[in-house]
Amino acid sequence: MPCWLDLAAPDVEGACAFYSAVLGWTWSGADPGADGYRMGQLDGRIAAGIGPLQGDQQRASWTLYLASDDADQTAATITDRGGKVLLPPADVGSRGRMLIARDPSGGAFGVWEAGDQVGAELVNEPGGLVWEDLRATDPETAWTFCADVFGYQVNPLPMAGPDYVTFHLPGREAPLGGMGGMMGSPEGTPSHWLVYFCVSDADAAVSAAVASGGTVVDPASDSPFGRMATLADPAGAVFVVMQLPTSA
Repeated sequence: MPCWLDLAAPDVEGACAFYSAVLGWTWSGADPGADGYRMGQLDGRIAAGIGPLQGDQQRASWTLYLASDDADQTAATITDRGGKVLLPPADVGSRGRMLIARDPSGGAFGVWEAGDQVGAELVNEPGGLVWEDLRATDPETAWTFCADVFGYQVNPLPMAGPDYVTFHLPGREAPLGGMGGMMGSPEGTPSHWLVYFCVSDADAAVSAAVASGGTVVDPASDSPFGRMATLADPAGAVFVVMQLPTSA
């Protein structure tokens, strides 16, 4: 299941200040040898990470990580099913083992094999990850790949579009997220995972983002799932803020 997310940013300290203003996070000190990587927290619980751009990365972006019991075996399965491993499995101290890969449609994602750290401690409440979906140029290929690699079952969600599905662990009703087409993304946008953060007030989060140098991609609007707005941080990384309906 989705278990962690982090942001690659050209200005880590600037990004930390922005997400503090929008999501209320406080920050751990950079670990020695961690190349400036910081952990965002709320009420003492870890929500996400922010680190510098790596290698040939040229743009800020969020990476979603999916849990695995065996990162090396998952890497082999990714390759067998037509994906590409961009960063081979490697240990992150005693915290766990990770890899970065790309599905056949081009969507990049991470895989996390837990050691001392299982993943995010704050989810499904203000300040934490509450949803994620894959916006794919070839959605059916992406669904098939994810089902083959992670064992997901998918269910259509017609109200979200003809090519949108939710994905689930086998035999479990609760969805883990969604997968679909590009859903109005600008022409030329590659496949990508979009992360959603829960907030108590979507309009206040939008105002805080704009005041802190961010931009509004899609204004706040109501939906059956809550009030949502799509934002970009000052470096251009896109994310969604989502105010859950009172019945959620």
